[in-house]
Amino acid sequence: MKYIRIFLAFILLLIPITTNALEVNPVRNFFSNGVKEYRLGNGLKVLIIEEHKAPVATFQVWYRVGSRAEPSGKSGLSHLLEHMMFKGTSKYGPSMLSKIIQKNGGTDNAYTTKDYTVYFELFSSDRINLSINLEADRMQNLTIDPKEMISERSVVMEERRLRHEDDPQSSLFEEVVAAAFKVQPYQRPVIGWMSDIKSIERDDLYSYYKTYYSPDDAVIVIVGDVNADEIIEKVSHSFGDIPPESSRKNFSSTEPEQRGEKRVLLKKEAELPCILIAYHTPSFPNEDSYALDVLSLILSGGKSSRLYQSLVYEKKISISASADYSGFNNDPYLFFFSATASPGRSIKDVEESLYTEIEKIKTEPPSEREIQKAKNQIESSFIMEQDSIYMQAMKYGMFEMLGGWKLIDRYLEGIRKVTPEDVVKVAKKYLKEDNRTVGILIPTKEVKSEQ
Repeated sequence: MKYIRIFLAFILLLIPITTNALEVNPVRNFFSNGVKEYRLGNGLKVLIIEEHKAPVATFQVWYRVGSRAEPSGKSGLSHLLEHMMFKGTSKYGPSMLSKIIQKNGGTDNAYTTKDYTVYFELFSSDRINLSINLEADRMQNLTIDPKEMISERSVVMEERRLRHEDDPQSSLFEEVVAAAFKVQPYQRPVIGWMSDIKSIERDDLYSYYKTYYSPDDAVIVIVGDVNADEIIEKVSHSFGDIPPESSRKNFSSTEPEQRGEKRVLLKKEAELPCILIAYHTPSFPNEDSYALDVLSLILSGGKSSRLYQSLVYEKKISISASADYSGFNNDPYLFFFSATASPGRSIKDVEESLYTEIEKIKTEPPSEREIQKAKNQIESSFIMEQDSIYMQAMKYGMFEMLGGWKLIDRYLEGIRKVTPEDVVKVAKKYLKEDNRTVGILIPTKEVKSEQ
C-alpha cells in the first residue's frame, strides 16, 4: 500500500470561538487522518481525530510530568501519584471512577514514564462524555486521603519488590542506568528507589499534584466515532474554568560527556550470568536518531538479525542476544545491548562476541537488503498500529510530548532516508569504549539457614 502525503495549498487561520476563549486550528496529517487542534484560554491543548469505522472512542489526558521532574530524595512521586488518581476526589470516593467506567462498559488505566503520565479510557462513543466529566474532576479535586496514601504506598513498595528487586535482570538494568548517568535524572527508576518511596508523605503528593496537574501542562487526545465540534464544546465547558498553574518551573539538565568505560558487577541469585551494555545516544528528533533506530533492527530484528545469528545460532554461547534503542525521550538516553550466557559458557566470551559484532558494523556496512528490511519492520509496525484508535491516540500524544504531534511525519521521513553509510557513521560515533557502561550479573546460590 502506498501512502501519499497531502500538501495543503493554503494556511488555515485560527478561528476564535467565544466559549472559554477557545481556538481551533484544523490540519491534516501524513496518514490522512484529519487532526483538529484546539487550545483553551487556560492553556489546555486538545487534539481530536474523527474515526467513524466503529462506534467506539478513546479519551486520553497527557500530563507533561514524569520521573525526571521529581525532586531529589523523592523518586517515585509521579508513579505513586498515578496510583492516587484512582483513589477518589471530593465528589467520587475511592475506586469510584473505575467502577463508574466499568459499569458503563468502558475500560480505563494509566501509566507513568520518565517524561509524562497518561490517563485513558476506552468507551462506546455514546458514553465518552463520562470521560470528560471524570477527568475534569480529578484534574482539580483529588483529595489524597492520608490513609489511602499510606495503603497505596505499601502497594507500590511491594510492586517494586516483586518486579525489580526480586528480578535479577531488572535489578541489573537499574544498576546500569544509575551508573550511566551522573547528572540527568533518567538515572532514577520510574517506580522510584525503595527508601525514597518510604519517605513520600501526603503533603509531598498533594504539592506535586497541584504543581503539575494543571490544564496548561496537559494535552487531551480524543480519537474515535465523535463529532469534533460537539465534543470540544463539552471539553471546554468542563475544563475551561480550571485555572492554570503559573508557579511551575521548567526542568532542564544536561548530562556531561562520559570519558571512560564504567563497569557494574551485580551478585544476585540467578540461574545464568548476563550482560547489559549501555551507550549514550541522542533522542528523536536528532538527525542521528533515525540511523540508530535502523541499526538496532539490523542487529536485533528477529532470528535472522546479526546478534542472534552470531551469538545464539552459530557460536551457541548465548541463549539470547539483543540490541534496543528507543529515541522517544525528551532528553538523550541510551542504546542497549544485552545477552544471557548459555549454560556452561563464559560471560566474558559473550561480552567479547558482542564487541566483535559492534566493530563489524563499523567496518562492514550493512547491505541494502539489511537496511530495507529494517526500514520495512519499523514502518510496517508504525503504520499498522494506526488501525487501533487507542494506539493512534497514543502515537499522537507521545509525539506531542516530544515537541509537537506534527513530528509524526518527520519520523518516517527520516527512517526512509537512512543509508548504509549513515548506520556506519552512528556506530562509529556512539558505540565507543569510553561512552559505554557495562553491567554483569553474577549468579549466586541461595544460602539456606540451618535449622
